[in-house]
Amino acid sequence: MSQPPPSPSEPLGSRSEVFEGYLDYFRARIVDGVESLPEKELHESRLASGWTPLQLLKHLRFVELRWLEWGFDGRAVENPWADHEGLHWFVEETETRRELIEALEAQATRSRFIIESNDLTAVGQPGPRWEGEDPPTLERILFHVLQEYARHLGHLDIVCELVNGAPER
Repeated sequence: MSQPPPSPSEPLGSRSEVFEGYLDYFRARIVDGVESLPEKELHESRLASGWTPLQLLKHLRFVELRWLEWGFDGRAVENPWADHEGLHWFVEETETRRELIEALEAQATRSRFIIESNDLTAVGQPGPRWEGEDPPTLERILFHVLQEYARHLGHLDIVCELVNGAPER
């Protein structure tokens, strides 16, 4: 594992640091999981839902883009749903593990800038992300993004265990 989980007893300067610490941890675990899989397993699904590990990796990058850049920051995004084809996650045949990891890392940099530049009580910019509803606060958005990462990391952990066997304890 490239990064230990955040410790609840470690003193931090702000709630923003708590959110950033957990996001960094979840991203690192996602990357570790995807990197642990043989190439063949990246393009196949082991679960009834049908997603592949590369699709999950791309999806999480777009989760951050949709919620933080397009949503909270109000930045114009040409195709905020580029991780979807219809109702399913989608990866181009030409997209590689390395490219998708680098895209997630670049997204993390942009997300970190947004988080560090704003107070958690700041309200997002009005825009198409909210479909006419009032934008939420940054704290509410981050809580949602964290739960999405945690849920999908659990899914990926199951896939990795099916492929690689039970992890050493």
